[in-house]
Amino acid sequence: MIEEQKQPATNPEENQESSSTPEVVVEENQESPASVNDSEVVTNNQEAVSESDISQEEVASETVVENEPQTDIDQENAEIITALQQENANLKKLLDEKTLQSNGFKGQYARLAADFENFRRRTATEKENLEKQAKKNVITHLLPVVDNFERARVQIKPNTEGEKTIHNSYQGVYKTLVDCLKRMGVSAMRPEGQEFDPNYHEAMLREATDEYPEGTVIEQLMRGYTLGEEILRHAMVKVAVPIEPVITSEEEQTIEENSVDNTESVS
Repeated sequence: MIEEQKQPATNPEENQESSSTPEVVVEENQESPASVNDSEVVTNNQEAVSESDISQEEVASETVVENEPQTDIDQENAEIITALQQENANLKKLLDEKTLQSNGFKGQYARLAADFENFRRRTATEKENLEKQAKKNVITHLLPVVDNFERARVQIKPNTEGEKTIHNSYQGVYKTLVDCLKRMGVSAMRPEGQEFDPNYHEAMLREATDEYPEGTVIEQLMRGYTLGEEILRHAMVKVAVPIEPVITSEEEQTIEENSVDNTESVS
């Protein structure tokens, strides 16, 4: 058992070689940590530099990439703003044109409204004048009928019952006609005792009298009528004038002698 545990003997040279080999290894192992560290530092620096360069390039590229879209967006915004400003200017111009056109239409409407109002008033006035003129013409043609009824009432004196019946009949017609004329606005003139007015009266006769002042209407020969303020027919009247003094023959002789004396004195 003891012999089996003993290790076999080795050659001294082999032992020396084997002993020398570890020394070399030890020396290499002693020198390798520094060189390994330096190489690692250099490698790390190079990697750091390369990583920093790469990161800068990436940042630059990302900045460029980010700046390019921002520039495009700004340009698009500027174009949109310019387009909106142009559209706003066009709309303002269109608004000014429409406002001017609207003002023109308003002025035209005001002129048309004024013209229509004037036309309406003128038409109403013309219509009223035509109605008055037509009424005036009709009534003027009826006045002789009224005059005949009045003459008949004055001149005819009924004696029998039959005559009285006929007289009452046409007097009833006369009364109805006069009432219709009154409802239409016709009124008869009553100039007796008033001063002569050429606007309403027409002098047919003159009578010298002391009972009435000069220029007073004594009698109405034909009745005058008015329609409102318009005259349908002037009243034909007799006007009072002063009595002329009666000159006798002696007064005439005296007047002639006085005239002769005046002529001689002048010569």
